[in-house]
Amino acid sequence: MFYSATISSDEELLQILDIQKKNLRQNISGEEKDEQGFVTMPFTLPMLQAMHELAPSVIVKDVDKVVAYAIVFMKEGRLLYPALEPMFINFEKVSWQGKPLNSHQFYVMGQVCVAKEYRGKGVFDLLYQKHKEIYQSKFDFVITEISTDNHRSLRAHERIGFQTIATHRDELDEWDVVLWDWK
Repeated sequence: MFYSATISSDEELLQILDIQKKNLRQNISGEEKDEQGFVTMPFTLPMLQAMHELAPSVIVKDVDKVVAYAIVFMKEGRLLYPALEPMFINFEKVSWQGKPLNSHQFYVMGQVCVAKEYRGKGVFDLLYQKHKEIYQSKFDFVITEISTDNHRSLRAHERIGFQTIATHRDELDEWDVVLWDWK
């Protein structure tokens, strides 16, 4: 039986890192990347611990095993992961509803991933339902960037209610900026 929760231990963070490693773009085949999607940015345990102290991330567990995660990345933690600085710089150029993004209350979906054997079972939806339950009262929206090559992730986010508000290219990739409006 699956259930969603927030991070409560370093053991769960280590399980996130295991899922992440198995799904990093550079660790999977081109065919798997095209069919199943991928994650781009590798995190470390100290990074996840520091991010978790700012706001707990959401996981889905099957009994005691983490099978999916959705990392909460607060704007205040942007220095924790310098590789994401281009994303934050881009956000400073983007507007939503006629106002700069930074004039709104939001957090960034730092990364979301479902273990391969749990895909297509509603786990992705559980992650985002829990996010909305926990964070909707504090934030106007959640935002993230998704590689335009990551078709599965783009479709899944659109199904949840995210909409593309901008597209840009940096030295790594071309990105759709997607936002789930909670107001």
